[in-house]
Amino acid sequence: MSFGVVRAVLTLLCAGSFAIFADATDVRAQTAVKFSLAGKVDGAAAPFLLALDRGYFKREGLDVTIDPVATGLEPITRLAGETYDIALGDFNALVRWRDQNPATAIKAVFILQNRGGYVVVSRRSRGVAKPKDLEEAKIVVSQADAAAAQWPIFVKLTGIDVDKATILNTGIPVREPMLAAGEADAVVGLNYGVPLNLRDKGVPADDIVVMRMSDYGLALYGDAIMVRPKFLAEKPEAVKAFIAAVSAALKDTIQDPAKAIEALAQRNSSINRDVELQRLNVMLKENVLTEQTAANGIGAIDAARFEKTLEQIGLPLRLKML
Repeated sequence: MSFGVVRAVLTLLCAGSFAIFADATDVRAQTAVKFSLAGKVDGAAAPFLLALDRGYFKREGLDVTIDPVATGLEPITRLAGETYDIALGDFNALVRWRDQNPATAIKAVFILQNRGGYVVVSRRSRGVAKPKDLEEAKIVVSQADAAAAQWPIFVKLTGIDVDKATILNTGIPVREPMLAAGEADAVVGLNYGVPLNLRDKGVPADDIVVMRMSDYGLALYGDAIMVRPKFLAEKPEAVKAFIAAVSAALKDTIQDPAKAIEALAQRNSSINRDVELQRLNVMLKENVLTEQTAANGIGAIDAARFEKTLEQIGLPLRLKML
């Protein structure tokens, strides 16, 4: 498929942006919306909880329920199965899904994370401080994590001889404990997850090495708000209203992250507020508030960068659309 056709596909895939959906829409009747998070209920989810608690969804005429997920692909399968209306999910996973399931026209309408938070995290004391050191390492790549799909791209971009490494596929809950206990030398995950979880388990901060894949040429976006096709076709005003409510809450969150964490604490009083505030701040500063969003606004997508994204996703897995 030519890049001209690819651009047409992307126009449909990203049929919306902050510019399109920025205006608040007056939806008079309360429209029920089932919304899926991209992961568990933690600091990164705080803006959506804040929108609920401050009545922004209700103000827009929406009755929103919010549910967590256990795996990175689950938000997309929830939309594909029509059990949820809107979801936050990994944008690159959606590209791969659409490539393999072209008849399921799930659309991304708002890029929340302008920079994907995909990282490889190691311990300096294990002798792993740069990509080349990974060749002799034991690396945990949990397939349930969205970052796992980006690992082969990172390998291609850095020229690592991955055949020399030992790749371990374990569940996400045991990933950080394995690294903390010295049973692994590095793990693949998200920048607002793994490093904080390691410090919370007592690993000294100066022993933690974070290799951001974006620093090695990865151009991928991160999480985006997605909508199931039928809901978007039948209730476009509700989708606009949802984005308006989230945009208002995101603005509040950026101005005062600690207040947003209160929305999380109200649901789980046992959370470590300091850790979750750090998690939210990392996500905002490294993934949301980038140089590109400073220039173009949050939610937008750059066509040239998107073509590079497609090329990179196609490095380990040839996309049908290319």
